[in-house]
Amino acid sequence: MILSDRDIRTAIEAGRIKVQAEQPELIQYIHASSMDLRLGNTFKLYEHSKFAVLDPKKPESFAGNMRTITIPEGEAFIVQPGEFVLGVTQETITLPDDLVARVEGRSSLGRLGIIVHSTAGFVDPGFSGTITLEISNLNRLPVALYPGMRVCQLAFEMMSSVADTPYHMKPHSKYQHQVLPEESRLALDPEFAAPVAAKL
Repeated sequence: MILSDRDIRTAIEAGRIKVQAEQPELIQYIHASSMDLRLGNTFKLYEHSKFAVLDPKKPESFAGNMRTITIPEGEAFIVQPGEFVLGVTQETITLPDDLVARVEGRSSLGRLGIIVHSTAGFVDPGFSGTITLEISNLNRLPVALYPGMRVCQLAFEMMSSVADTPYHMKPHSKYQHQVLPEESRLALDPEFAAPVAAKL
């Protein structure tokens, strides 16, 4: 069941959904079934010249392969055609253990060719942190994005029951309390962990 605007406001007022921002008076762009979030001023870009491939078994190929750019107030970040960058929301979101959220793009940006998540549009119950945005430009023209602009929307869904293992209790919750756009931590997944040497 997707929460309506009435239910989103009620959940925020009750503290079930927590939304923290430097300018709290601007956070509640609430629509009939979603809430907009704003773009932060920090971006991460892959350095294409450093590694030939992004390899989950070699975490340095992506953790050590990103350049961080901070955009001064009032200036734009230009997303080039075909470019992929990581951005972040200004707001920090905290979800209760019985709600999930879905990150979706805004129609107005989609019509410029900007998508804000390539696949990871799901926010687990119990998550707390900013939302890392996987921004791509599908247009043939560069697109200017301004920190502080509304960049994505969250739709909230009620679960059938409280999760036994919400995100904050998950053994491999790699992105809990993230602040900046976070590069992939795929190398921390159990299937990529170094095998334990057998005892003789």
